[in-house]
Amino acid sequence: MQRTLSIVKPDGVKKNLIGELIGRFEKQGFRIVALKMIHMSKREAEGFYIVHKARPFYGELTTFMSEGPVVVMAIEGNGVIDKVRELMGATNPKDAAPGTIRADFADNVERNIVHGSDSAESASFEIPYFFSALEIVG
Repeated sequence: MQRTLSIVKPDGVKKNLIGELIGRFEKQGFRIVALKMIHMSKREAEGFYIVHKARPFYGELTTFMSEGPVVVMAIEGNGVIDKVRELMGATNPKDAAPGTIRADFADNVERNIVHGSDSAESASFEIPYFFSALEIVG
């Protein structure tokens, strides 16, 4: 059993896609074991995306992620990290396979609806960034 973090980004929240995304994850047999809506400060977004600090898109990304509410969730299931990444589609929606979240809903590479942990190592940092052990059910 594996856990991953997913975030419905500010553009996904604005487009009222929270239920749609949760439904897609649940239809795969995954369980949502923690869920909440938050509005990250710029500083909180910078802390979360610290791994990208040296990248040229870091400032724009952290500004975007702090511009409005997001929904963070911990998802549990067998092979959940890779499967959620597959359901999300390529980072650039132009490259995303038809039927993926980003192909269906994203406007561009910067505003691409959803985040998902890219590895078990990332998930082990990302989940506790948003959830205490008491907030995770299961």
